[in-house]
Amino acid sequence: MTDAPHDLTPDLCDANPDLQVLEPMLSSYGGRAAFGGEIVTVKCFEDNSLVKDLLAKPGRGKVLVVDGGGSLRRALLGDQIAAGAAGNGWAGVVIYGCVRDVCQLAETDLGVQALAAIPLKTERKGIGEANVPVTFGGVTFRPGEYLYADDNGVVVSPRALAAG
Repeated sequence: MTDAPHDLTPDLCDANPDLQVLEPMLSSYGGRAAFGGEIVTVKCFEDNSLVKDLLAKPGRGKVLVVDGGGSLRRALLGDQIAAGAAGNGWAGVVIYGCVRDVCQLAETDLGVQALAAIPLKTERKGIGEANVPVTFGGVTFRPGEYLYADDNGVVVSPRALAAG
């Protein structure tokens, strides 16, 4: 599922009361308002090296969840990396941190949710971890589980769900 109905998450919550639901903290910045897919994770802090590396690979409808430690000082995703991710078939990116180039992100066929926007890019030092469980907003995101997001919020399931 890469493009979903705009009220996807309420319907999924109604049909699946056991879903994990992220606390309301993110805003939508991407051109795809509703999205979902298998989770891939990155844990990094003010260094988007792994974000760039993973999104440069084929995404096959997956969603990258980035635990940026909640930093509001550096953007972990910008227009160039997002355009590459869309071209590589990623469904979306959920960032516990910031983005930049918001006008271009809004025109990119990629779901993007993040805490805020800031114009500063990161320094790339190659620091971070990929494919590890990450926790923020009351939810633990595990690689291989499934994330669904829209303007209502973000939900996580241990299995793929059918859109209702």
